[in-house]
Amino acid sequence: MSVELAVAAAMFAGVIAYALFGGADFGTGFYDLTAGGTRRGAELRTQVDHSIGPVWEANHVWLIYVMVMWWTGFPQAFAAAMNTLILPMLFALLGIVLRGAAFAFRKYAATLTQARLFGAIFATSSLITPFFLGAAVGAIVSGRVPIEGRGEVWSSWLHSTSILGGLLAVGTSSFLAGTFLVADATRAGHHDLGVALRMRTIGVGIATGSVALLGLVPLRLDAPTLWDGLLGRALPMVMLSALAGVATLALLWTRRYRLARITAVLAVFGVVVGWGLAQYPWMLVDQIRVVDAAGAPATLRALLVAVAIAAVIVGPALGYLYTLTQSPTWTDSY
Repeated sequence: MSVELAVAAAMFAGVIAYALFGGADFGTGFYDLTAGGTRRGAELRTQVDHSIGPVWEANHVWLIYVMVMWWTGFPQAFAAAMNTLILPMLFALLGIVLRGAAFAFRKYAATLTQARLFGAIFATSSLITPFFLGAAVGAIVSGRVPIEGRGEVWSSWLHSTSILGGLLAVGTSSFLAGTFLVADATRAGHHDLGVALRMRTIGVGIATGSVALLGLVPLRLDAPTLWDGLLGRALPMVMLSALAGVATLALLWTRRYRLARITAVLAVFGVVVGWGLAQYPWMLVDQIRVVDAAGAPATLRALLVAVAIAAVIVGPALGYLYTLTQSPTWTDSY
């Protein structure tokens, strides 16, 4: 493997991690938003706070990692994407900032009205961020980000592929988050909450699968390069995602939550890896390939050294954090 592809693979590993860990984090906003009134939704919102409390800020490590790898390893492509997609990226950033502030402030709200306001901001911005990140991906895979960096600021992401990307990002995040919330609630002894979340998560999964199927028609017309890739080298991942999604619905229905978490992760993993394989070898589809977009070889080698150091220093700490949140020690504190 060339150094250019090694750096691209390391960067895409961060994309996968952010989709899985960050997605399960952002997706809780859907359930918080639809929990109901103050009394009826109190138990669910408490579960959301408990489930994501230790990790909601740590998950942004993956986004920072991807951005640093992108602008350092592939600077021309990064500049082109940021110039063209400045609006969806700004909207996603706004969602991240508002979400973090609201999540913290609602715990210390002086009045019930303030708590409701911060809660609504938290839940809404939790959906805004994945939608606009997905819309940005849709612009790239449909070939609307020219390497010169002078793409249309609005029309580059206001089209069928970007809308589909945004909806799938929200749907898969919510499905993944719901599966984990069901397992967390049941493990903590909140069985009634687990049952309610179970049915809601099944509905989200069916809706997301329907959107993915209906989106195949405009995707074929609007993003032919990606379409060809999905039917070619990415087809095994597409099939894995579909089968894992159906298996997750079946496992949720039969209340086998531990296994459902694994298949839900596989479903989202298949979607993200399938996208990457379908897009390869393009960095910006129909504009510039990965090997042509790469920076200086010395910079790329230094990045790989930095990735190795980070894997040794940061990886175990994050692994311990994620493990701790799934342990009886954390569960029993709720």
